[in-house]
This record gives sequence, C-alpha cells and structure tokens, in this order.
Amino acid sequence: MFFVTGTDTDSGKSLITAALLHKARTAEKLRTLGLKPVASGCHQTAEGWRNSDAELLMSESTLTLEYDRINPFTFEPAIAPHIAAADVGVDISPESVISALDFTQYAMADFCLMEGAGGWRLPLGNNRYLSEVVAALGLPVIIVVNMRLGALNHALLTRDVIRMDGLEVAGWVANTAGKQMARYAENLASLKEMMEVPCLGEVPHLAKPTPAAIAAYLDLAPLRQRPR
Repeated sequence: MFFVTGTDTDSGKSLITAALLHKARTAEKLRTLGLKPVASGCHQTAEGWRNSDAELLMSESTLTLEYDRINPFTFEPAIAPHIAAADVGVDISPESVISALDFTQYAMADFCLMEGAGGWRLPLGNNRYLSEVVAALGLPVIIVVNMRLGALNHALLTRDVIRMDGLEVAGWVANTAGKQMARYAENLASLKEMMEVPCLGEVPHLAKPTPAAIAAYLDLAPLRQRPR
C-alpha cells in the first residue's frame, strides 16, 4: 500500500491516483484498490453521501468493497474536513480513522493506494493530522507535484516533512493541472535533480484528463524496484 499526497489542494491527486490504479490493472493485470479515508464535498445519492474522488478510485479498483470501506468519513460541505466533522459531531482523530479501515480486505489487493485530502498536513482537529495515520501505518508516500509557480518550494517542503515524519518518499509525479508554467522544462529538470527520488511520470495539461489518458504518461517500474 502507498499513500498519495499532493503539494496543494488542487494538485490533481485523485486523477493521478486513479491513473496509477488504471495502469496497474490494465498494463500489469494487478488486483487494484483505491481508498480515500476522509473526504469533504459530497453529493447525496440513494445510498447516502458520496464523494466524486472516492467514486473515481472505485471505478479503477478491481476489488469491489462497500463504499464505507473505501471512504469511511464523508462530509457534505466542501470545506476543511475537521471543520465539517466538528459541525456534525464526528470524531476523525487518527485513531478513529485507523479503526475505520478494513486491512483484511485491503490485503487482497496487489496494488493499493490510499489518497489523502489537501496536502500532507491535513488537520483532523485538536492539533492532530492525517499524516499521523500514514506514519502509524508506515506507508511509503507518492507526491503529486502541481507544476506551477512555486512548485519547487512546495515539492521540496512536502518531501522534507514526510522524511521528518520518518517515512519514505517512494516517488513523485509532475502534474500540470492547469496552464503550463513558464520555463517548464528547466523547472522540471531542477525538480528531478533535487527531489532525489524517482519521477513516476510527467503529465501535461490534457483537454480530457481521464485516468486512461493520464496512465499513458506514468511508469510503475520504480515502485516495483524499491528495496524491501
């Protein structure tokens, strides 16, 4: 299992996570599973509240689990989850998040990705953070870097704090979520030199950014070749 975080809220984590799952299930024929433990910004369905990012991950998962096994904490308003949780009296402490995860079922996947919300230090309330869940589970981390002005600083700070938390950065993806930044090639070359971990892909701005389209720009080999 890997944890996917981003350099900011709009870095394209969900699409990159879905694309990695798509690559694993189509190119490598692996049993895949995508998780999003905490999500805000949801819509009502006949089955209850649903988050579009979690639904996207489910669409690229070969294992079929109940929705609440994929996204146990779902909040309607598109606001910081700890604020949404406090409004409805729900405990989303790291301990509560971990207890809501079904590792017996997750273990059936060959390739499992857990997507965060926002950036690395997503607050869960009471000075607790989602990163504590990742640290408690000891998950290697994949960083989605939003290639825009400020990307180098955001990427390196994210990498450094993950390492300070005692975790491995397994790789990163350069994702152009919006208009291509000025001097893109030079910035990308600088990041490749400074990040010191494998780049899993360079995703350009796409008119139709589907998981299948993005998967063509991704490489899972560095994840397979990690020392155990």
